[in-house]
Amino acid sequence: MSEANFDPLELRNALGTFTTGVTVITARGSHGNPVGVTANSFNSVSLDPPLVLWSLAKNSGSLPVFEEAEYFAVHILSNEQQEISNRFAGRGADKFKDLDVPNGLGNTPLLADCCARMQCKTAYRYEGGDHVIFVGEVIDLVHSDATPLAFQAGKYALASRKVDETPLLSSQNDQNSAFSEDYLGYLLWRAYFQFHTMARKQAAIAAYSDLEFLVLVTLFHSSERSGNDLSAAMSYEGSVQDTSSAIKNLITQGLVKSLGTSSKQKFSLTEEGREKTLSILAAAKSTESEFLNKLGMWESVALKNLLKQFITETDPGLPHLWENSHDTH
Repeated sequence: MSEANFDPLELRNALGTFTTGVTVITARGSHGNPVGVTANSFNSVSLDPPLVLWSLAKNSGSLPVFEEAEYFAVHILSNEQQEISNRFAGRGADKFKDLDVPNGLGNTPLLADCCARMQCKTAYRYEGGDHVIFVGEVIDLVHSDATPLAFQAGKYALASRKVDETPLLSSQNDQNSAFSEDYLGYLLWRAYFQFHTMARKQAAIAAYSDLEFLVLVTLFHSSERSGNDLSAAMSYEGSVQDTSSAIKNLITQGLVKSLGTSSKQKFSLTEEGREKTLSILAAAKSTESEFLNKLGMWESVALKNLLKQFITETDPGLPHLWENSHDTH
């Protein structure tokens, strides 16, 4: 074998650019002991016969069990199973503790709620440098539409289909159109506008102004809030006067009540206010479902994840609507 002319770390980083799924491979030893490891080396080999492969480091404590096991199970993890991935990537601990784990072929422990689960009969084992390569024949398959967990450059990732390259704007010959349709501000504003317009068609939401909507929902998630706290939370939607006016309107409608003295005045929802807000939240969730159903499950999870990341990375310190500030205590 020829000598490599690159740093092994460079190879590791290069391989990290290849995005993979995340799997947990399980088996059971001859003494009844279950083992499981997290692996992203899984790959398909053949459809006829149905063969898959994965590899395990020779220094793994689980290797003797996998080498003697007649069967193993491959679990392709969903986006909701990052904790499972971390659990089975560790060493020494009881990885199956508190898990509901039924037995499959050869008493192989099976995990639930995966994107896919394949029960395999060991077909071949090969030496692969510092790893052993296992090839298995798929005997049983369970598959779902759950969003898969991905791994890229040493971190967990999300899979999403690439959008069609067709321009959003019809004026394709306009030199400014490419800037307009790719400009982040335009994309965020347009997405918000379309969502907001659809939400406003819901009768329960249309009855209230944007600020009134936000005040009701904020108070729904808090037992009580001070006027200053509410004004700070609504600072990117309106002025202190606008928020005060919205609160007064809601008090007049019997949806919000005032607590305490003027110097330490706080506000909370009335019973009627809670019922109205529940209908508002139901309408908002209905709109959300309608939009996300058009995107599909994978894109919906990816969109929310990217928005959370964008908010976290660019947050200038704005208060969050449902987070009490110190003046409420």
